[in-house]
Amino acid sequence: MAIDKDLETILRRVEKPARYIGGEVNMVRKNPDDVSVRIGFAFPDTYEIGMSYMGMQILYNILNKNEKIYCERVFAPASDMEEIMRAKGRKLYTLETFTPVDKLDILGFTLQYEMSYTNILNMMDLGGIPVRRDDRISGNYPLIIAGGPCAFNPEPLADFADAFLIGDGEETLEKVCIAFADAKADCLDRTSLLEKLALIDGVYIPEFYEIEYGENHEISKVNRINDSAPETVTRAIVKDIEKTEFPVKNLVPFIDVVHDRAVVETFRGCTRGCRFCQAGMIYRPVRERTPETIEKLAMEQLDNTGHEELSLLSLSTSDHSQFEPMATGLMGLCKGRNVSLSLPSLRLDSFSFKVLDEIQGYRKSGLTFAPEAGTQRLRDVINKNITEEDIFSATRQAVELGWEHIKLYFMIGLPTETYDDLDGIADIARKIMDINYDVRGRKGGRFRVTVSVSNFVPKPHTPFQWEPQNTAEEFVEKHNYLSTKLRIKGVTFNYHETATSNLEAVFARGDRRCGRVLEEAWKSGCVFDGWTEHFKPELWAQAFENCAAELGFSSGSEMEHFYNYRERSREEILPWDMFNPFVEKSYFVSERNKALKCETTPDCREGCTGCGVNKYTNCFVNCK
Repeated sequence: MAIDKDLETILRRVEKPARYIGGEVNMVRKNPDDVSVRIGFAFPDTYEIGMSYMGMQILYNILNKNEKIYCERVFAPASDMEEIMRAKGRKLYTLETFTPVDKLDILGFTLQYEMSYTNILNMMDLGGIPVRRDDRISGNYPLIIAGGPCAFNPEPLADFADAFLIGDGEETLEKVCIAFADAKADCLDRTSLLEKLALIDGVYIPEFYEIEYGENHEISKVNRINDSAPETVTRAIVKDIEKTEFPVKNLVPFIDVVHDRAVVETFRGCTRGCRFCQAGMIYRPVRERTPETIEKLAMEQLDNTGHEELSLLSLSTSDHSQFEPMATGLMGLCKGRNVSLSLPSLRLDSFSFKVLDEIQGYRKSGLTFAPEAGTQRLRDVINKNITEEDIFSATRQAVELGWEHIKLYFMIGLPTETYDDLDGIADIARKIMDINYDVRGRKGGRFRVTVSVSNFVPKPHTPFQWEPQNTAEEFVEKHNYLSTKLRIKGVTFNYHETATSNLEAVFARGDRRCGRVLEEAWKSGCVFDGWTEHFKPELWAQAFENCAAELGFSSGSEMEHFYNYRERSREEILPWDMFNPFVEKSYFVSERNKALKCETTPDCREGCTGCGVNKYTNCFVNCK
């Protein structure tokens, strides 16, 4: 499809016009008249971020291999482009065919981060699509669907989307597209289509459920109002990723993107059981690809893209059961092609250091550790099964091998945290500087440590889903305290924005009423909330205040307290209780109780911990 003259004029006036032109290497080209269903895969952020998301490449590849389906891409335009598009009445369009998104059959959003939710409303509006589901029923608009990790609590977006996909999307999304094509061929009405979709594992139709609230603001009852709707929506799962389609002809962007490299997913899931980590719970069980398959996929990707870097994708790369032969084989293949190899999320044992030393040679970049907490007590609370001895012995190896920069990642605001735990963060940084001096003496003057802290955000489907979050004032106090404690020569301190963390927590654990606040904030001008330069906390505060009375709260601050700063009882109906992630709620309760006693749970590979996943699918670690 050629760029029309009007669009060409617009593109001459914006930064990075290549964001909006499509036509990249390996882009799929189909005749729209020859397909049964057209779907726009919408990433609610800019091109550079969306093109770095491997999930998009996976689903784009799978859907477009089906001759009945045409999957096209849609990204959020930057503010300069949006301003001109609105001024000229130009609708948001796909990159493959420049088709306005309101002309598609399906528009599907990926939910990677709660702070992108206003972008979803903005993209729909820019595409000429009413944002509220009720306003689309009588019109000829695309089916609005959404999936991704945040879909495990989709309720804040329930009034805007027609359907949510819970769990792995590789098989489910194609089934949804085929069901849509069949419904269109049979001239089914909208309700009949949604009833067909509700029968697919992992598909949630929000309008088939009615939520009642009690005087205490909590959910009192969830009513099914359509017989097609299941009482519990069970997550979709790809049981064998070894046999699952994975892209080898990845789209190659024209401009620099956040992660511009070949990527292969080595395995999905995690066995470590960190109690704060949603991904470690909702992606169970572990499912691996063999080293042979990984090598084959990697080499084909490199051949088809020309990338000069290869990275492995997983929650913990060195937990692959055949990590050593896999890493050794890839190092040899990459070296022969003059391709750099990136192995993130390594367990820093002797073999990993050998691998890192061989990969990086004399060009040693920063080495990253994630202790998460400053004391062993708090690491036991969160089930981060590493000790200070693990941290310091790994640091000593790194210093002896020539690393000049150590990055440390911590969280603050964790359950049961005290200021002694914050002191522990400074103690770890100080001891690492001492190790460097001990090994190198005065010659270690260039060595530096970066301490980065993020704010704990309680997430659904984790043992900490009932916990209160720190208030903004508490986070600021802790940031200031650490700023003083970390005035250590050679140490740099970074911390995460507080207001966004509190807002993230609202939408992570919110119910349908939060959608009203979301819409109010968007209408007042909130977009790109995950970007510091765009985030407008005063507009969000006003949105809470404006909506409070309508939603039964006395004030915006009472509403924020309800969603963030109170402990939930174990008997409370949670907005995400109707979704089954395979890990049983009783397991989360048990893990929370163990956390409060500072008791740890071993890695699943050492024996089944009874999370319940094996009731639904074969567990990699052979749970009984």
